[in-house]
Amino acid sequence: MRRFETASLALIPGQRVLAKVTSHHPWGVIVQIVGHEDVGASIDMIAQFGEMIGVDQDLLALFPKVGTEIDAVVQHVRRWNSPAWVRLSIRPADLESFEWPCDFCGQLTTLSAPGDGLVLDIRSNDGPGSSTIISHRTCLADNIHSESIGERVRALGVGQNTGRTPAT
Repeated sequence: MRRFETASLALIPGQRVLAKVTSHHPWGVIVQIVGHEDVGASIDMIAQFGEMIGVDQDLLALFPKVGTEIDAVVQHVRRWNSPAWVRLSIRPADLESFEWPCDFCGQLTTLSAPGDGLVLDIRSNDGPGSSTIISHRTCLADNIHSESIGERVRALGVGQNTGRTPAT
């Protein structure tokens, strides 16, 4: 395995994507993310709709047909071992506004634009694999050392359209 798998780095939780259904399985569907065909992806239909439906036949009716292109949102990217794998959501509420628990405070944070959430990729300089931390902007800023004022300010502003060009 290469030190860091890089193909999946373009995909982050909360990102809207277009996915093509390639196969059905008892738990859900395997898909290809259009423009990111080299990264494996799936939609766990039981996890997303099982409690709502309850009857297997009704759940199967929700499975998108093989060959269909569907709108989805990145729910999770697993990179801690090879190959990287992306879990997508097609829940209508997630497509409208994707929320996930903050790994600092446990409360939901909105990852879709213009949300209050951040996605942090964690890597080590001495080996392969990486992981992802989800955080509210304020939770991250509050956990950065008080003397690192610049990093605290950047954590609160990263991804925000301020209309200013950052100083170099």
